[in-house]
Amino acid sequence: MSGIKAVIQAGGQGTRLYPYSTVLPKALMPIGDGTVADKLIEMFALAGVDDVYITLSEQNKISSLIKSYCGDGSRYGLKIHYITETEPLGTIGPLRLFASELDTSFIVSNSDVAVDMDVSDFIEFHRKSESLLTVAVAKQSVSIEYGVMEIDDGQVFGFREKPTEEFCVSTGVYCMEPRILDYVPEGEAYGFDRLIETLLEKKERVMAFDRTKNWIDIGRIEDLRRAQEKAAQGLL
Repeated sequence: MSGIKAVIQAGGQGTRLYPYSTVLPKALMPIGDGTVADKLIEMFALAGVDDVYITLSEQNKISSLIKSYCGDGSRYGLKIHYITETEPLGTIGPLRLFASELDTSFIVSNSDVAVDMDVSDFIEFHRKSESLLTVAVAKQSVSIEYGVMEIDDGQVFGFREKPTEEFCVSTGVYCMEPRILDYVPEGEAYGFDRLIETLLEKKERVMAFDRTKNWIDIGRIEDLRRAQEKAAQGLL
């Protein structure tokens, strides 16, 4: 997997983690014996990633702590580069700031995810599928605490008592090819939702990787605590 690059998007404000995020950026929230950033970078290093790019934001003053904490990447066995956006560019827009560096298959990850996955397997799946974008997904069950009426033109044709539905959700970890940047406008806020809608509209090949072992979005305080509990159990 030599030559693979990874990007950690760490420029967000972390409003859902307030007041914790007034002290630490999301990427430096403690998980187990390290931080979210440690877990992500170590996972990438294990897969043979040579270069990690971390995007920061001028609007989020404490995001500079990530640079102080992670350093040049030598303690992880790779190189870390920092990209600072002067204005909010969304989850995908910052990639245009260093597009020339993304010249091979690359991974993009949100900085507020605690995830356990085989990155080498992820990259291999992506390349074999010849997709422009591969999304790492996890299965999530959603329970409705009410009786659900199935209605057509006012007539009830079915009823389900407190049903549970299972969905495949994005974990916030992606594998992409350089050509995907042709769809990302320069100097404009651009999110993943717009990107995938455009790719599907253009009939580009998009795949889902469903071999994620454990995943928690730590964007909320209660989920951060759940991730810390899982890490203590050796599950993250």
